[in-house]
This record gives sequence, C-alpha cells and structure tokens, in this order.
Amino acid sequence: MPAPRRIRRTAPGGLLAALLAVTTASACAGPGETEAEAVGAHAADESATGTAEGFPEGTFDYQLGASYEPPAGVGTVVRDSTAEPAPDMYSICYVNGFQTQPGDLEWWLLEHPDLILRDASGEPVVDPGWPAERILDTSDEDKRADIAEILAETIATCAEKGFDAVEFDNLDSDLRSQGLLTQDHNLALATELVALANGHGMAAGQKNAAEVTQRGRDEVGFEFAVAEDCAVWSECSAYTGVYGDDVIAVEYPDALEEAGMTFAEACDAEGAPSRMILRDLDLVGPEHEDYLYEAC
Repeated sequence: MPAPRRIRRTAPGGLLAALLAVTTASACAGPGETEAEAVGAHAADESATGTAEGFPEGTFDYQLGASYEPPAGVGTVVRDSTAEPAPDMYSICYVNGFQTQPGDLEWWLLEHPDLILRDASGEPVVDPGWPAERILDTSDEDKRADIAEILAETIATCAEKGFDAVEFDNLDSDLRSQGLLTQDHNLALATELVALANGHGMAAGQKNAAEVTQRGRDEVGFEFAVAEDCAVWSECSAYTGVYGDDVIAVEYPDALEEAGMTFAEACDAEGAPSRMILRDLDLVGPEHEDYLYEAC
C-alpha cells in the first residue's frame, strides 16, 4: 500500500531556531550524561507517562502554515515548534523527528553530516515528496542517541512554551530510505523521543505510519495519533482501532478529488475519528485566498 501523503509546514527554520533559543530542560544532565539521557532517565525515575487523558471537547485545527485564532468549536490546536501554543487550547507541538526541515538542512550538513542517511555513492537520501529535506540515519544506536540529543532541544522548547503534547513527523521515513532503514530503526528512535516528551510532562503522538500503530502504542508508548488522508487511503480504522478516540485526522482537497471522494464521505468512512477536518494543502491562515477549513 502506498504511504499516505504527508503535509507539513513550508516555513523554514524549525530546528535551527530552536537550537538558537535559550531553553531549560526539566532534568539536568550529570557528568558525562547527555540531555537526552538525563531526560529519559528522569522520565523512567518519575514514571512519567505524559499528559494524554483524551482530547478536550470539540474538534481541532492544524495550523502548521500559520498561527491564527482557531475557529469556533475547536478545543485542540497543532502548531509548529517555532510558534506559540494556542491560548486556552490543548496544544500539540509539531516536531520533524526523522527528517531535516527545509530551513535546517545546511546546519545538519555542516554540523552533523554523519547523521544524514547516505546512499551507496555517499549522497544524502532525499525525500522525493519533499526534496528540500534529507532523511536522518536511524540505523545505528549511537546515531539515534545523537539525533535524540539534538531534538531534545526542540522538545524542551515545546515544553517551555507551554505545549501539552508533541507530534513526531516522518516515522515512516523508512519507506523512502531506499531500503537502508527499517521500521525497527525508526521505532527505536521514536521510543527515545517519546521518553523525552514524557520527561517534560507532555504526551507524545504518532504521525501517520498506519502499518505500525499497534507497535507504536504498545512498544514505543505513543498516546495518540495524527493521521493525514486516512479516509482516502482507507486507513482510519488502523488508527482508531488502536488509539480509540485519541486520533485527529486531516484530509486534503486534492487527495479527495483524486480519490473521487467528498469530505462528507470521508467523515463517514469506516473507522473515521470523531475529530476529522478538511484543510488546504499549505495550511495557510484565514487571510489567505487558499484558506480552507471544515470539520466533520
């Protein structure tokens, strides 16, 4: 089955901005201990399990392209790690956990070229759908630890800003890795990232990758899921069958049109979560002519 389309913010600078920001971790690293290890140990010592107790009443909004006042009836908002959480909302922080963000690519290539997945010729492996991104190399335990340590900065920033949860994008990067990565590689890194989020008192969400939902919940510890185009790909039940009502889903007009499906039909799809919305492809704000928002 083809991988679901993944739609993410187009504005650059997510990780780089976070790395330049002054952040305070909830656990201090001891001598010879990385921040990622410290936070992970803190999570284990305190039996941290994040804050997922079910989403609040109302639907949600996916605001990765712009931050704005959510429409009426919204109780949950997803925004990028570079943005501020939506006031008085259950706020989820977007983090690209398995690939580089477009504006951060040069930093990764200069500072951590060894963490970029390389093909047989030594060239970085590109996500075909997002050519400005490179896939991170999760195949080695030491590299996973280094990636987690870097992303710990961004996760700490999410917590410091007051986000309630984190969604980690590109869990399914193994499908675009030219066979160099496996589900096990990415799930191992995901386990570290979930521990970091939980260590800051935030819940952690699985993004897409319908084929690993059971493992994502049982082995990794994800507490909710964010699904894109699940109605188009007939995958909604894969998420709701595992996460129940702790699923938020986004459908996009081009994909629906290509599938010959209306948004109303998507809302009635088998296993469709109670919180499903229709958004424009670039997730722009209401002032933009391409803005589109509907909720089931």
